[in-house]
Amino acid sequence: MQRSLLSKSDLKKSDTVCDRMKDLEIRCEFESYGCQHVSALKDLSQHMSACVYDPDRKCTTCGLIMGDVHRHNCIQLLIEEMEKFRQENNYSRIISPGHVTTEMMLPFETLAQTSATGGGNSSLPTSQIEMTLSCRNLLNRDITSKSDPFCLVQMSDAWSKSYYEIGRTETITDSLNPEWVNKFIINYSFETVQKLRFEVWDVDPNGKESLGHYETTLADIMAYPGCQFAKKLSGMVGNGEIIIVTEELSTCKQIVHMEFRAKSLKKMSCMCSNDPFLVFSRSNEDGTYSVVMKTKAVFSTQNPLWMPITMRVRSLCNGDYDRTIKIDCFDKRSNGDHKLIGSCFTNLRQLTQNTGENSYPIVNEKKKNDQNYTNSGFVEVVTISVAEEITFLDYIRGGTQMHFAVAIDFTASNGPPKNRQSLHYMDNSGRPNPYQIALRSVGQVIEPYNSAGIYPAFGFGAKIPPTWEVSHLFHLNGSQSHPYCSGVTEVLDHYRKTLSSVTLYGPTNFADVINNTASIARQYDNGKHYFVLLIITDGIISDMIHTKRAIIKASKLAMSIIIVGVGNANFAAMDELDSDYVRLHLYGEYADRDIVQFVPINKFVNKNGRFIRAEADLAKEVLREIPQQMTGYMRSRGFLPYTRVPNSNTDNTIMFHSQPIHAVPNAPPLPIP
Repeated sequence: MQRSLLSKSDLKKSDTVCDRMKDLEIRCEFESYGCQHVSALKDLSQHMSACVYDPDRKCTTCGLIMGDVHRHNCIQLLIEEMEKFRQENNYSRIISPGHVTTEMMLPFETLAQTSATGGGNSSLPTSQIEMTLSCRNLLNRDITSKSDPFCLVQMSDAWSKSYYEIGRTETITDSLNPEWVNKFIINYSFETVQKLRFEVWDVDPNGKESLGHYETTLADIMAYPGCQFAKKLSGMVGNGEIIIVTEELSTCKQIVHMEFRAKSLKKMSCMCSNDPFLVFSRSNEDGTYSVVMKTKAVFSTQNPLWMPITMRVRSLCNGDYDRTIKIDCFDKRSNGDHKLIGSCFTNLRQLTQNTGENSYPIVNEKKKNDQNYTNSGFVEVVTISVAEEITFLDYIRGGTQMHFAVAIDFTASNGPPKNRQSLHYMDNSGRPNPYQIALRSVGQVIEPYNSAGIYPAFGFGAKIPPTWEVSHLFHLNGSQSHPYCSGVTEVLDHYRKTLSSVTLYGPTNFADVINNTASIARQYDNGKHYFVLLIITDGIISDMIHTKRAIIKASKLAMSIIIVGVGNANFAAMDELDSDYVRLHLYGEYADRDIVQFVPINKFVNKNGRFIRAEADLAKEVLREIPQQMTGYMRSRGFLPYTRVPNSNTDNTIMFHSQPIHAVPNAPPLPIP
């Protein structure tokens, strides 16, 4: 039984809680993570920030590292109860729900840029800041060439001595004046001290060497006159300086697709043709420019056609169509000393509204006064279009339901459940086995997206009663009529009971469980539903051809498949199913898209032996592709997000047909929201 995170006696300690709130008992679904040490409401803010914002911070009582706990339903429940009471009784706000951010409640959302916030924020961010970094006159640590620098960015709170990484730039080769493209998105809070540390490193084959560092606060940067915060790097004499450019982000969600070419570029060497590439920079308020995009070089040509560019309008011009954009054309040099061919200036409005030949002469200012010099060639827009970006959150907020199904491997290769070496062994100390880790970590993260919290759960590869024939799809709950479990906790309970009621056998077949979920997804292909099938297995697939065929067919449907490998078997075949680099195919038929994510659990459990961190790390790894897979599918089918009507009674019920082999052949369809 789970214990209270905030008990009645704890609540009585707080002067801010009214009589009715003293009777609340908030239960923490994360008791298994080992932390029940928040003593009163006055400590709630600190506990929330420790669990959400700072991945390295520890519980002040037990020392548990809380950074990988994905969400705290106990905290959200408390805030909802208090807010409800406040509204009913016309009380002023007892505690601000500002901590409950999108990142907490929707941990699937992935950002294209690095996102960070201070650990101690007690309210919503004042604004969101985009940070661009560059350096000048760095110390050269290389002997035969120039340094290859990158910048590591870390953040800390006012009361903490330790920093945690929020991101790092790309590495620029052979440059003492790098202008990094990678941006950092930071939640800026006026009332919070947010310490920042910038470390510049030189990368070489033997490791890395420091080129200096600088420490400041986000408030210092934001309060600095002008938009360029330039300071000397510390560490040693002659380290150069770091330039930090910040800008408040607009809410623009448009994406621009562009394709450029150039004609008649001036040769920069009499010996060979140019290797041209483009650099896009946007103007700052003080007249300077910040790099936002670089193309790859096209080799040996004076008339290059560059690869198409797709980027956010926010990144290109912060949503301001009239903001000046500088386009520099360089001739690439292997030593990093690229030669400027010429530049032109435009803006997004001009780029998108020009009709006919959308061409711009590029001029090298150093040669502008030379006799007979006109320009260094022309840059032309081949195609350009702007479209609204539709995100995972747009679909979720629009009411798209995610349906989570699970299939567990009960083959004999797992070992007898009563044997301590078995992957199904139930430790009396409460130490979870690999199957429990996978179920709990993935299930608890995906739970918020299914409003009813009802999950079909199946087993495969065991002999089951009453016929004791091998089944490759049977109900985990033992029911003859339906496969559903109420929440992840009940799935875990039925998994434990099933181990004592079936005989582990084999072989390891996936096709039936995949086809079962696919048959449901096929019937509800309307943009309102998306299915995620979790398969947990210890062995090599026995029906690889049938499994491939099932996945290829499923790739046309609104579903994703997560495969978690437990134990030490050879999982090489799983990497083939997880087709990150080559599309899955069988006999000339190709999958429409990559829908499989495979992760071996030992990658997380064995590296430090800490099962708490393993669950959080595993969930991040196996679920990180789901938002992209879902939005990619919706876009490919032309499904737009629905507009959710608050408190509507719209029926989102679907029917989950279950036809287990040799188990419940006539199981009737049942609703799953």
